Amino acid sequence: MARSETDTPDWVVAERQDLATVLEGLTPEQWDAPTLCAGWRVREVLAHITMPYRYSMPRFAVEMIKARGNFNRMSDRRARADADTLTPEQWVATLRDNAAFPWTPPGGGFDGALSHDVIHGLDITVALGIDRTVPPDRLSRVLGGLTPQRAKYFGTDLEGVRLTADDRDWTYGDGASLHGTAQDLLLVLCGRRLPPGHLTGAPGPRFTAV
Repeated sequence: MARSETDTPDWVVAERQDLATVLEGLTPEQWDAPTLCAGWRVREVLAHITMPYRYSMPRFAVEMIKARGNFNRMSDRRARADADTLTPEQWVATLRDNAAFPWTPPGGGFDGALSHDVIHGLDITVALGIDRTVPPDRLSRVLGGLTPQRAKYFGTDLEGVRLTADDRDWTYGDGASLHGTAQDLLLVLCGRRLPPGHLTGAPGPRFTAV
C-alpha cells in the first residue's frame, strides 16, 4: 500500500521510539535533573515534546489566547504546569504510544517534526551525559533543513564563528572555527550552552556552560 502524505514517516517514528527507550532507563533523580533547556527538567521537556499529542486544537487555541499569542510563553507555562501530572512511566508511554502521531510544526512538515524531536532529545541526553548518537540519516535531514532563515528563529549570535563538524563534512557560518560533533554543533546553533568537553576552538568558551 502506498504511503499517504499524511502518514508519519518511519524516520520520525523511529526517533520517538528511540528516545522512549532512552527515557525508560532513567533514574528518578535523572527525571528531575536539569536539561539544556533553561529552567526545564527532563519532565518539562517531555511535557513539551508530547504537547501536540495531548492538546486538542481548541485547547491549544485557548492557551495561545491566554499567552497573548506568544508561543514560547505558552509552551513554557504549560510544560511547567504539566510536568508533574504524569509519572515517568506515563510520560514514556505517552511518547511511545504516539510515535506515529502525524503532528508537524507550522510550515515545517515532517522534517520539522523530526528536528523538534532530535533537538529536544539531545537537550536531555547531552545534559545527562548519555552517549547517544543520532542516526546519520536523521541528523542529515535536520542539518539539511537549517537554512539561514530557519536558523534565525533561534536568535543565536554566531557572528565571526564557523561551525565545523569533526564527524562529517558539514560547516555553517564564517569566521573562527568552532569544532565538535555535528549534533553538538546543532545544539550550539539552537542557542544551547554545552557542558565542558564538547567543543574545541577559540570560540569554545562562548558556547560552553560554566
